[in-house]
Amino acid sequence: MDSLELTKHTVQILDRKKAEKIDVIKIDDVTTLGDYFVIASATNTTHVRALADELEFELKKLGRLPRQVEGVDNASWIILDYQDVIVHVFYEETRNYYNLEKLWGDGVQIPLEELLAE
Repeated sequence: MDSLELTKHTVQILDRKKAEKIDVIKIDDVTTLGDYFVIASATNTTHVRALADELEFELKKLGRLPRQVEGVDNASWIILDYQDVIVHVFYEETRNYYNLEKLWGDGVQIPLEELLAE
């Protein structure tokens, strides 16, 4: 599974689990960290954990395990590192504070409709 396909699966899983404000930024031209950032918001810390757990569970069924997961204890920002795709699941207030979309503004925003269509 290539990074775009993994990104599509990630977005679809998060969308089904009612993630809010899902954004995808193609970062491969601006960093070596990976190919895509997927950024999603949740309504509370329980929702943050539920989104991260569901994503990990569903991607494991597809044979993909995260290299690392950070932030589970606090659950205001959980990062799941799938090497090519780095997923950030935020509590909305924390997302507004860090504003990754602005920080990674040199990347290319991918329209969500392209990733949800199938």
